[in-house]
Amino acid sequence: MFRLAMRMAGNRITALIAMVCAVLGGAALMTATGVLAESGLRSHLPVGRLAGADVVVAADQEFHPQGDLPIALPERRRIPASLVNALSGLTGVEAVAGDIAFPAALVDARGGVVPIDGPGTAGHGWSSTKLLAEPGIEGRAPGGPGEVALSRAIAGAAGVGVGGRVEIVAAGRPADGYRVSAVVDAPDAGILFTDTTAARLSDRVKAAGGPHTDTVDLIGLRTAPGAGERVAAEVRTKLRGTGLETVTGAARGDLVSPGGGASRSLLVALSGSLAGIVLLITGFVVSSALAVSVGGQRRDLALMRAVGATPRQVRRFVVAQATVIAGTALVPGVGLGHLLAGYARRMLADQGVVPEALPLYVSPLPAVATVTLVVLAVQIAARCAAWRTSRLPATEAVVESRSEPRQPSRTRTRAGMLVIVAATTLSVVPLVARTALGAAATSLAGIIGAIGLALVGPALVRRLGTAASLRTRPGASASAWLAMSNIRAHALHNAGIVSALAMAVVFVLTYTFAQTTVLAATTDDARAGTLAQQRLTAPELGGLPADTLAAVRSVPGVRAAAPVSSTSVVYEYAQFGETVAESASAMVLTSDASEVLDLDVRRGSLHRLTGRTVAVSDDVAASLGAEVGGRVRLVLGDGTRIAAEVVAVYARGLGFGPVILSHDLATGHTTAALDQSILVRTDGTVRARQGLDAFASARPGFVLQEADPRPADGLKGSPPEVWINLAVIVVLLTYLLLNIANKLVASTAQRRTEMAALRLNGTTPAQIRAMVRREAAFTIVTALTTGLLLSAVPLALVGQGFLGRPWPAGPIWLLPSLALAVTVTAVLAVELPARRALHTPPAEACRAQ
Repeated sequence: MFRLAMRMAGNRITALIAMVCAVLGGAALMTATGVLAESGLRSHLPVGRLAGADVVVAADQEFHPQGDLPIALPERRRIPASLVNALSGLTGVEAVAGDIAFPAALVDARGGVVPIDGPGTAGHGWSSTKLLAEPGIEGRAPGGPGEVALSRAIAGAAGVGVGGRVEIVAAGRPADGYRVSAVVDAPDAGILFTDTTAARLSDRVKAAGGPHTDTVDLIGLRTAPGAGERVAAEVRTKLRGTGLETVTGAARGDLVSPGGGASRSLLVALSGSLAGIVLLITGFVVSSALAVSVGGQRRDLALMRAVGATPRQVRRFVVAQATVIAGTALVPGVGLGHLLAGYARRMLADQGVVPEALPLYVSPLPAVATVTLVVLAVQIAARCAAWRTSRLPATEAVVESRSEPRQPSRTRTRAGMLVIVAATTLSVVPLVARTALGAAATSLAGIIGAIGLALVGPALVRRLGTAASLRTRPGASASAWLAMSNIRAHALHNAGIVSALAMAVVFVLTYTFAQTTVLAATTDDARAGTLAQQRLTAPELGGLPADTLAAVRSVPGVRAAAPVSSTSVVYEYAQFGETVAESASAMVLTSDASEVLDLDVRRGSLHRLTGRTVAVSDDVAASLGAEVGGRVRLVLGDGTRIAAEVVAVYARGLGFGPVILSHDLATGHTTAALDQSILVRTDGTVRARQGLDAFASARPGFVLQEADPRPADGLKGSPPEVWINLAVIVVLLTYLLLNIANKLVASTAQRRTEMAALRLNGTTPAQIRAMVRREAAFTIVTALTTGLLLSAVPLALVGQGFLGRPWPAGPIWLLPSLALAVTVTAVLAVELPARRALHTPPAEACRAQ
């Protein structure tokens, strides 16, 4: 049976190629998605400056919701400094150091800031050199508050050595002069102060009275050779019940920077958002390719039934053949998927979505999952494709092998209508949820609608073909009559092609316009709500110095200024009887933020945003059941649980985020503990702008820019998610069009006997080519029309939900470009194999069949 299956497949090489391409592309996409997801869960950043610590103790930087994946916390959570002495006496511990990190930047002799990777955490105490792996130290440890040590990279960039003088801005304080006592040759060593100076600058001493008194960021233990795991086990026992983590091995890298480690969760979120679409499209393409392959073997399968094969044997025969063919494409597909995942990681790193140093985690799990899912999909699709032929009586199977059923299946048509109705219902989500999740329902609704079209397609194509035949003039050419007859007689075959082309149209339109509509709504919210003209930042300093706000307000022409920062929060709410945890960005504002921002407050007032208070968007208010005066429970970015009073509910949640924390509430719960930016509203005069320019120019590291920057022409300057979505669309569209072309080539090649019979009956090659072109034109027009109709309702609803109008936002050139791509693909994939088939003498073509 196996040899027979392979011989039958080899006789239809075009259908074989179509199926191999479908499986190969599907396996590549699924593997790439799986590798990215696993990397988000299991990959780790390089250990960097913690390479010399065999065991690291730190706070848990994850929130663990019940029954769900952990949520990364991007803000540093501190631990008691008293643990340093408590752990130093453990057997096998050779050195212990408590690490403190705070913003620090070096100003060179020209008044510019020396570029540093991660200035928000560049400052450390000298004792943290114990955590470095074999540091090469030139010079000596800092001997007092006026001395520092620099890493080799920073010293080289600043052009200074041991004994040189430098200006350093540390922890938001004014620049001060220091003498360089040492240069440390180790990765990410940073700027090293004496331990006493580091504790004072970072407000860790009791005299500061801050929230981080007597704390450190983490504790590193260097152990005797071979004692690491034993010491780690002893530390875990000692710290049981404290909520602290004891980490060894590669996982130490995530503790270097919680923000960098938290970026791994973005990979999980991205993979999760792609997984559903990739699975749906892959399943659709693979099943379509199998339908063409099995359709070309209907006569052989019918003859098998005629010579005594049972229905189960026929189905097993088809399944075995499809599985073997798929197996030949799975191995290269999985390999291609790993290459595609590597390219995706580089693109995400270039866009700043994940750290450049975050590697992919490679294991057999994505490959195993891909093979399992693809083989399962192939077997199900093969059984479905062979079901009708295997169930027919032998004589009917032979008769039907040369023609399609006269009437499309009513059950299939009704099922397709139900699927389309379900897709239409799903597209209503943006009207009730003005969130990114609501927009995601738009593209999903479009793809589900295209699947419904595939089911209802035969009945639709037959009716359209009948209507076209009735409208064909009696004097029309023979090619036109032949084309209309073929469309009506081969409704099932044509419906498969129409639905595949429509799937490409629906996917590109809904996926693209859903993203661009959300982006437009977000931009509109931000523009309408930003009253300030200028934004002042200091990214090279790790944040704005503490005295910046008062100084800005004193600039002539400044009407109002308010600090604006961002962090993250986690909130829980009930959904379908279960508790759901959601992580979201949160702005940090003061009570005078309403002078520079208009959040379209519906209830309450931002003037009350002091102490333990928050403001929430109307979507979050509805989810949490929160009203002004009520209290909401949140988890801050460092894992602190709080109950805060709601003082305002606002409408512009897309532009400014779902939650706003008061400045007082966020104090002590961020890593850098500095304001990230200041929004400035002026009187609009040239004098005010010149005054702000002079203010920023006089301070190293300060950047003055438009508070509401206009997007650049084209895609330049677009946010990272636009580029990511564009890449996803291009990859998936290429996969769809390639497999549509293969399917059309295979379908056209299988008509060699039909074309030969027409030629033997007197039809000229030119008439056959004209017939094929008319059929292609009908298919293209039907696919574009149905694709537009299936996209119209979801796109109208997403436009209404996000923009208040029944059409989406997006590039107007997309539709004609997509129509051109679909048309060119279909015409070439039909015209070229038809011409090749006509080169074969008709008698020889009939004998070959």
